[in-house]
Amino acid sequence: MSEALLAREAGAAQTAAPASGARQFWRRLRAQRAAVAAAVVVGLLVAVALAAPLLAALEGQDPHSFHPQLVDSAAGGAPLGPFGGISADHWLGVEPQTGRDLFARVVHGARVSLGVALAATVLQVFLGVLVGLAAGLGSRTVDQVLSRITEVNVAMPLMVISLALLAVVPAEFPRPVLIALVVGVLGWAGTSKLVRAQTLMLKSLDYVAAARLSGWGNWRIARRELLPSLAAPVLTYTALLLPQNIVVEAALSFLGIGIKPPTPSWGQMLTDADVWYQAAPSYLLIPAALLFVTVLALTVLGEGVRTALDPRARSRLGTSARTRGPFRRRKGAAR
Repeated sequence: MSEALLAREAGAAQTAAPASGARQFWRRLRAQRAAVAAAVVVGLLVAVALAAPLLAALEGQDPHSFHPQLVDSAAGGAPLGPFGGISADHWLGVEPQTGRDLFARVVHGARVSLGVALAATVLQVFLGVLVGLAAGLGSRTVDQVLSRITEVNVAMPLMVISLALLAVVPAEFPRPVLIALVVGVLGWAGTSKLVRAQTLMLKSLDYVAAARLSGWGNWRIARRELLPSLAAPVLTYTALLLPQNIVVEAALSFLGIGIKPPTPSWGQMLTDADVWYQAAPSYLLIPAALLFVTVLALTVLGEGVRTALDPRARSRLGTSARTRGPFRRRKGAAR
């Protein structure tokens, strides 16, 4: 057989293996009904966040427009009408005191809350992968220095440091960008520890040793050999990190140092609802329910991704599927 044919077959095998692995991943993920339902919910939330201006325009309202005529000044600013001012023009009612449309602010708040959490998560994962690879592939001195820095980062209380940093930064700085930077820079340690542990395990394998003998440098080995193997655990960790950052953004806004009005966010709306939940229950229930559904859906989806990527979980699922059918047949035969 010619060398060209051998090279072509080797290339075909290398390209077919990842595709087969990707197909198996999607098949196992689709087999989990809870994960599929969670993925649908997450997709709808992302679509709402991306289409927020179109949805607000469809209702005919602006999230920043004040409507003082829709609130009762005699009642301290409570919305006029039933259920917080719900009407044909205001599908979810209006805000107390200001009369701003609640539906427009909820959909724009989805863009802010999800966008800040996603940006913070991407920054955390990027810094964590970078530091973890440097620690795992570097010399003993580099590993020790980066490991000590990682331990210091782990020991730093995220909420306390975030409170201190956000309190001293001038209000002119864009608050969503600032929160994403603070949470991302302070939260990379978990990803770094995961990547370092995986790198130390992988670099002792034969194919990494062969790459070193071929004269490859550390970063070429990381890019060509380690990153494809690290994709599964990093993707799983990222899926579980995103709902955590949504809660952090909501908590910072709820404490009054996160997103500032008039920029809408779900956490900031919960802060205002602390006073008005009796006069306008929807002002509290709607953002709280959206936060709960979002965090729950992302957590379930992250667990589904972990199960689809984990070989031990896959083997358990396969064993369960193989034993379920014969059991049902034996049960039917007994009848």
